[in-house]
Amino acid sequence: MVALTGFPSQAQLPSLGETGSMTAGAERRIGDRIARELYRDPDYIDDPVLVEYVQGIWRPLLAAARLRGELTPEIDERFAWKILLGKDRSVNAFALPGGYLGLHLGLISVVSNRDELASVLAHELSHVTQRHIARMLDKQNQQSPLMIGAMILGVLAASKDPNAASAMIVGGQAVAIQNQLNFSRDMEREADRVGYGAMTQAGFEPKGFVTMFEKLQQASRLNDNGAFPYLRSHPMTTERMADMQNRQQLDSHYIAASEPTMEHAMVVARAKVLTGPGVDVLRAWVNEAAGVVPAGQTAARRAGVLYAAALASASLREYARLPVYLTTLEELAQAEPKARRLVALLKAELALAQNQPELAAALAAPGVFALPRAELMLSSQGLIRLGRSAEATPRLQARVASDPTDALAWQLLAAAYAAQGQAIRAVRAEAESRVAVLDYTAALDRFKAAQDLARTASNRNEPGAHIEASIIDARTREVQLLLKQQTLER
Repeated sequence: MVALTGFPSQAQLPSLGETGSMTAGAERRIGDRIARELYRDPDYIDDPVLVEYVQGIWRPLLAAARLRGELTPEIDERFAWKILLGKDRSVNAFALPGGYLGLHLGLISVVSNRDELASVLAHELSHVTQRHIARMLDKQNQQSPLMIGAMILGVLAASKDPNAASAMIVGGQAVAIQNQLNFSRDMEREADRVGYGAMTQAGFEPKGFVTMFEKLQQASRLNDNGAFPYLRSHPMTTERMADMQNRQQLDSHYIAASEPTMEHAMVVARAKVLTGPGVDVLRAWVNEAAGVVPAGQTAARRAGVLYAAALASASLREYARLPVYLTTLEELAQAEPKARRLVALLKAELALAQNQPELAAALAAPGVFALPRAELMLSSQGLIRLGRSAEATPRLQARVASDPTDALAWQLLAAAYAAQGQAIRAVRAEAESRVAVLDYTAALDRFKAAQDLARTASNRNEPGAHIEASIIDARTREVQLLLKQQTLER
């Protein structure tokens, strides 16, 4: 993995040395520049179900790091603390400057339980909190932030496809940059130790760290063929393995590794299908669903296979078997509330794919205003398609008010406004969706289009148009300043 970042833990561990001169603000700006490109990557995916699952692990880890004194108030406030998911099938995760983390669906696809995924995220979080990234970027302090960002993007591209990175880094220069961005052995050990502490304090089982290491070490023994870029930047060593095994055995609250839940099995199945593996693999998963009934198959295993088969069938536009898969899944999931919810979401999603929006719209239960993000996104799509966009608007407005960086919510709000004939608000929401993914050039274009709409007589009659026009003018100036700052930093 490519990783970078964090101040040494003030309460737990000694510093590995000077943290360097890079400020948290400067690091965040480099991270924003890299994240802007990752948002544009066709592999970037904002899947509410997967995002929620990962966030359910990530948030307790952040809280534990704060409790342990590993997050200074400055980086806690200044850094983004965002995880960007990528559809890439390779087993990889990486920390970036400014508190951004990247996570490939390929890694989610191979973890056996929440604890294993928590171990990877905790390790990456610790690279951030210990300022490992800043230390390494200080080596490049003679380069402009634009050049540093380009080099990191080049390494990330090379981790996915060695041929794809040639436009950014080539030949011996690529090797030199990769060497500079790989963490030192001391940094890896420190990230293990700090990550282990954060993970266990957050309530995850320490065995997850050990089993994940064992999984990666086995892949290393089998001669990594490029599917495990994590191994090249975070090589598994006997020393690291032994350290984690000793810590786990000495842990006073040690419990055996968690058994996979049906919820986890479905999330893994979803990650596998959403990587877009190709028709043959999708059809193989559909065929596999016929063989999951025999004795010996756990409920979680059956649920994962059936979930993958249902989602794969929808990807192939073969809907005939969906009722059988979904009925069986519902029966299996009765004993696990979180699994029941995932089945309900899947049913609504697949109905929407077949142009049957009623089930998705029904997720917005009357009298329930605050919805989980996955239900909100699906129900809003259903309501808009049914011509009931006014019902979706208040919930979407509340969502973007609480999280202005939710690009998907802004996009759906733009569609809801447009369906109600509120052109100024719709274009402004489109602009805000671009701001959320740091695409300030496109955002400014949309804000200016909204200003032009606000000047026409017909649109001035739109309810609240004068207030909206004032907001648009203010936001236009703010985005212009952001663009100017970008230019100066280059």
